[in-house]
Amino acid sequence: MVLQIAPTIDRVGYHAIDFTTSTHMAISVRFHKENPWERIRLAAAAMPRTPLSFLTTGMRFISWERAGDDLMALSYRLLVEAGIRRFQIMDPMNDAQAIVASARAIRRAGATENVAALVYTVSPLHDDAYFARCAATAAASPDVHRVYIKDPGGLLTPERARTLIPAVRASIGDKPLELHSHCTIGLAPFSYAVAAEVGIDALHTAVAPLGGGSSQPPAEQTIENLRAQHHATSLDAAALAEMSDYFRRLARAEGLPEGRPSEFDAAYFDHQMPGGMLTTMTRQLAEIGQLHRLPDVLAETARVRAELGFPIMVTPFSQVVGTQAVMNVLAAERYDNVPDEVIRYTLGLFGSPPQPVDPDVRDRILSRPRAKELAAQPPMPELGEFRKRFGPALSDEELLLRATMPAAQVDAMVASGPARRTYDPDTRTITKLLRELSTRPPLASLTIEKPGFVLQLSRYS
Repeated sequence: MVLQIAPTIDRVGYHAIDFTTSTHMAISVRFHKENPWERIRLAAAAMPRTPLSFLTTGMRFISWERAGDDLMALSYRLLVEAGIRRFQIMDPMNDAQAIVASARAIRRAGATENVAALVYTVSPLHDDAYFARCAATAAASPDVHRVYIKDPGGLLTPERARTLIPAVRASIGDKPLELHSHCTIGLAPFSYAVAAEVGIDALHTAVAPLGGGSSQPPAEQTIENLRAQHHATSLDAAALAEMSDYFRRLARAEGLPEGRPSEFDAAYFDHQMPGGMLTTMTRQLAEIGQLHRLPDVLAETARVRAELGFPIMVTPFSQVVGTQAVMNVLAAERYDNVPDEVIRYTLGLFGSPPQPVDPDVRDRILSRPRAKELAAQPPMPELGEFRKRFGPALSDEELLLRATMPAAQVDAMVASGPARRTYDPDTRTITKLLRELSTRPPLASLTIEKPGFVLQLSRYS
């Protein structure tokens, strides 16, 4: 699907393509049985003019456990060798010094552009001065080339954009400033319009069929809005239209919904669930027949977030809080079930939250036998130990996957061989039908019918 449209995307003229993360690489292995390193190499070759971007927290690669510096350094080197040129560096606690340290390691690996993230959230602690201080520390590093405001929950209002963006802009000197926001509650298009007037240099968008909803503002409408504000853009409109048409046809072929505008929902300012996490949670609740509990889960998310000390709702903390909220709603009693990630968070293994964890909740979590096991658990092995475990014949790319994923999932990926490299949404429906028919007993006749068309096939001896 990616390779078929990649040359067109490369013609659009984007500054960069927000391409993948280590979590997305794991999805490639687990569900598609496709080699994520191959995916990067092929996409980079198909889009040579447009840098591919990788989002990292700097603290982990695929696994939820904190990885050592040597493993992270290897991951950066392999990503650059595969074709990643730009890294977006996000610390979930907005620890600017940690961002600078990661940027230094990534620059050594050969990246051409590092972008420091300021993860936006709403709380009494996170005022404009807070974000300006973080930005100033990150931007002072020669290994940080750009800064971006990352608004995963789509919470940035136009009013706040008018004060936040100039404050950050003033703190980073002449380094470019970008804005990444989601349309989850319909605010992002309005905030983007304001951002263009008050000092932003780049806006993160999604092509129209994949825009709106919990995604970014559609590129096409954003461009029209910018032109109405007398801002020039240099994107290739014909290539962008071709790109949109492809994804629109793909959505129809795969039975997937297209993006659409979202209604404003003030409750988001309580639970602050990021768009991607909300999409995943909605799908998972539907799969277990509990979609009707989504309002309860969102209300519980706000409660859990407060009890855990108001962590910023971004990976991995949105997953930490959201998973616990689902468990609390579905269980007989709150905190009956506590996943390892919530225990590790409460133990402080992800850093210190903005304010202390609620004492009663903390005691309930840490009194569990599993908490004692995790507290005594040694850190993730160093790279040398993984090399001894898997042997010298294994490539570094496969070594990283096996060090951070279940062996059976990596085995299945290897056994599946190279990924299919062609895709045509216009023939997808008929090829899917033919594949399904090939698995059934021989048919005497077949009728295919749709409005204005009937095809009847009969077997003759």
